[in-house]
Amino acid sequence: MTDAEKTARGAVARRAPGPVRGEDARSGPADAGLDARLVVERGAFRLDVTLSAAPGDVVALLGPNGAGKTTALRALAGLVALTDGHLRLDGAALDRTPPEARPVGVVFQDYLLFPHLTALDNVAFGPRCHGATKAGARALAAEWLERMDLTAHAGAKPRRLSGGQAQRVALARALATRPRLLLLDEPLAALDARTRLDVRAQLRRHLADFEAVAVLVTHDPLDAMVLADRLVVIEDGGIVQEGSPTHVARHPRTDYIAHLVGLNLYRGRAEGHTVRLDAGPAITTSEDLGGPVFVAFPPSAVTLHRDRPTGSSARNLWRCEVAGLETHGDQIRAALTGELALAADLTTVAAAELDLHPGATVWAALKAAETHAYPA
Repeated sequence: MTDAEKTARGAVARRAPGPVRGEDARSGPADAGLDARLVVERGAFRLDVTLSAAPGDVVALLGPNGAGKTTALRALAGLVALTDGHLRLDGAALDRTPPEARPVGVVFQDYLLFPHLTALDNVAFGPRCHGATKAGARALAAEWLERMDLTAHAGAKPRRLSGGQAQRVALARALATRPRLLLLDEPLAALDARTRLDVRAQLRRHLADFEAVAVLVTHDPLDAMVLADRLVVIEDGGIVQEGSPTHVARHPRTDYIAHLVGLNLYRGRAEGHTVRLDAGPAITTSEDLGGPVFVAFPPSAVTLHRDRPTGSSARNLWRCEVAGLETHGDQIRAALTGELALAADLTTVAAAELDLHPGATVWAALKAAETHAYPA
C-alpha cells in the first residue's frame, strides 16, 4: 500500500472532533484554525512557508512545478516529516501525530476510492470506523451522496463512475468524517473541460458550507480564483506573494504570477508618470509615483501596427518583432521582442490583415491609461 493509499484509509478512518458546543463553527475559540510553519529539507531543496487560516477559510497554494506546493500539502497530511517549524490545528500540536490520527480529510488528484466498495460504502467507511452502526453509517453516507447529487449512483463501484462522479464521492468520503482540515490535491485536474466547469461550481458550494480550514493545491488559476478566499504563491520553496485573489491578480510581483493572471509585468523606477525599466525602455503610466515600482498591463491593451502610427493618442510606442503566434481562446496572442518584450492579443481577422508572421516588424502602442503601476 502506498503512502497516499495509507493516508486515504487513515483520513476516513479517524475520529475527527466537531466544533465545541455553543461556539460559532466559523469563529470558534481564539486558537481555532490552522497555524503552521512548514520547514522541510530534502537535499538541496528547502521548503519554508508559514500558513495560517481561520475556520471557514479556503487557502489555495499556487506555484510552478517543483516550487514546494505538494511538499507543503504532504507535510500537513503527515506524509512528510518536518525538519523544523510547527503545525497546530485548533490549538493542538500535530507535528508528531501520525497521518491516520490527524483530524484531516484528503481528496487526492486520482481520488483513491476503495475499488471493492460501492460509492455508498466508500463514504460510510469513515463513520463506520468511528463506531457508528452499519445502518447509521450508511444512512449518513446516503445523506452525503444526496448532497452531491449522487443518490442514483450509491450502488455503483468506482470503475462504473465518471471522473466527476468519482471526484464527488471522494469529497463526500473526506467530509463525512467532519475533518478540521481538508486538503485538496489538484481535485479537478483529472476532469475534462465540461465536467470541470460543473464540478468546480459544486465544489465551490460545498467549500462555502465547510466549517473548518481547507487548503487547495492547484496549477489552474481559475480554480484558485473561484474556490479560494486567499492565495499563497510559492516559488523555490518560499512564499513570494499572498493575498485575496483580486489583490494578487491586480498586483502580481513575479513573472510566474503575471503569466498566471495574463499580464505583462515589468519592474523599474518611477519618476512621476515615467517608469524607467530595469531592463528596457521607459513606460508612461497614469499613476504619479516615485521609487521602485512594478508596471503591469494586459495583452489586450496593446495595439499593433505594421507602420509607425501617426496621430495616435497612445503615449507608449515601441518597434518590435513578432517572435511567435499562438491561439489564445478566441484570439491570437503575439509574442514580441525588440525594444520591449511583451505579449499582445488581437483577433484572427486583425492578425490576417496585418499579415503577422514570425520575423515580421510591427509597432506596439499602449495608452498610459491602460497601465497599472504600484510600489515594488
